Amino acid sequence: MDEFLLSKVRLGIVAALLSNEWMSFAALAENTQATGGNLGAHLAKLVEAGYVEEEKLFVSRRPQSRYRLTRRGRDAFLAHVKQLQSFLQGVS
Repeated sequence: MDEFLLSKVRLGIVAALLSNEWMSFAALAENTQATGGNLGAHLAKLVEAGYVEEEKLFVSRRPQSRYRLTRRGRDAFLAHVKQLQSFLQGVS
């Protein structure tokens, strides 16, 4: 199993990004119900692993960070789901 996706917050981030081209930090915080500091730490790990891409920009003169899933992140998520399915089939 993918150690980066064993965290509930990181799995939630990747799942949210699967269906969105880009998501702002605020939207991810709302979606995952994570605190700002916790979300930031998990996003940093996903960016470092190459699973998520971060873009910093200004919107109406205010800084904004937004995120999207990379091909590597998508592939890792799909492989993780397949491993979970195999595990569950072996259990039943």
